Amino acid sequence: MKTGVIVLAAGDGKRMKSARPKVMCEVLEQPMIGWVLDSLFEAGFTAENTGVVVGNGAEIVEKYLNSREITKTFMQTERKGTGHAVMQAADMLDLCENVLILCGDAPFMDAETIKKSLDAHTESGSLVTVVTAEVENPTGYGRIIRDKDGSLLKITEQKDCNDAEKLIREINSGVYWFNSGALKNALPKLQTANAAGEYYLTDAVGIIREAGGKASAFCAENSDIVLGANSRRDLLNLNTIARNRVIGKHLDNGVEFVATDGIIIGKDVEIGQDTKILPNTILRGKTVIGEGCVVGPNSVIENCKVGNNVVLNNVQAYRSRISDNVSAGPFVHLRPDTILHDGVKIGDFVEVKNSEIGIKTSISHLTYIGDSDVGKDVNFGCGCVTANYDGVNKFRTVIGDHAFIGCNTNLIAPVEIGENATTAAGSTITREVPANSLVIERGQAKIIENWEHNSKRIRKA
Repeated sequence: MKTGVIVLAAGDGKRMKSARPKVMCEVLEQPMIGWVLDSLFEAGFTAENTGVVVGNGAEIVEKYLNSREITKTFMQTERKGTGHAVMQAADMLDLCENVLILCGDAPFMDAETIKKSLDAHTESGSLVTVVTAEVENPTGYGRIIRDKDGSLLKITEQKDCNDAEKLIREINSGVYWFNSGALKNALPKLQTANAAGEYYLTDAVGIIREAGGKASAFCAENSDIVLGANSRRDLLNLNTIARNRVIGKHLDNGVEFVATDGIIIGKDVEIGQDTKILPNTILRGKTVIGEGCVVGPNSVIENCKVGNNVVLNNVQAYRSRISDNVSAGPFVHLRPDTILHDGVKIGDFVEVKNSEIGIKTSISHLTYIGDSDVGKDVNFGCGCVTANYDGVNKFRTVIGDHAFIGCNTNLIAPVEIGENATTAAGSTITREVPANSLVIERGQAKIIENWEHNSKRIRKA
């Protein structure tokens, strides 16, 4: 393994006023450490050469890491600085020639910076390369102190800066490339003789340089790589930056926004040109939306594949597949494993769950379709229900092409309605209905004339 990475993720959520570790606080509904891992994997790293230093709340971070197939974690039980954190993961240094060290709460570190800084590190023959950035306000960051020839001399933390050093705008991003052997030799020499009484990883730069090793700095084009969050206000700022970036990307790709109020789009969402996203719409996960669609207002689409020329008005859809020319809403709920084929129409107050709905079928209003296989060109009247659950087991309903399901029909699964069959309004269907037939299944009406109770009610009124 030529390269490895150590992600520093031991920060707790105290300043965030959160029970979660800081790296699990979310930007665009994804943990900050998830953004970092995405960039690492895009840059060529794998779960096998990734180690993560965890602290309080480790089980929460480790559960997330396991979902990303990362199993190399190292516990930092005491918070004694970045150098101390790396000491806990020293075993990673035996697995690689060069190691990247970065923070798990800096979500805007990008793959391009990672790859370019590695190229600079190896081509220069450096034993340590610090990734830097120039910012307007460097307050709070370690300053990059360069030698007369422009090489890296040292990094001075904010608490230890003199007045001249505080004016320097080139800052430490907290990202480093180290030769693993050189770092392994430097770690035992770190000391706590500083204002914070901590083991600074930045001191390893001076130790390597004093031992005759070459130290360099790579200034990233993307200054946002330094941005992190130490408070809820900081986190809101990260979300605002990320949200505007994502919307800007889609604008450049031909997506239309009348206004951006309440619109949140995940960074992995894909949207085709000439699609319009209306206010108060949230698009999450691996959602893909085609061309010429109108999505919103007030919609949530999560991990769905949506075709072209689809209208989703006040729709919540999860893990569903929606084909071309579908119209749904308002107030529609598409639960997981729903498939809507071309030209399906879903009206107001309809819920569909784990069902496949055929071409040009219409479910106009106030209807529940669960665990069903519905053919093409079927019409559902108002208030229909597929009763799929008996309290213990779930069963499927099958409806053939061109069937007509009358208003307030209850289909008690398992049941099958044949092609071109019709159910009369108000029927409760408990058995198979043959093709091309009309079924009427109602209780016998019993009329009691001159009902005394009703007469009393009228008199009281």
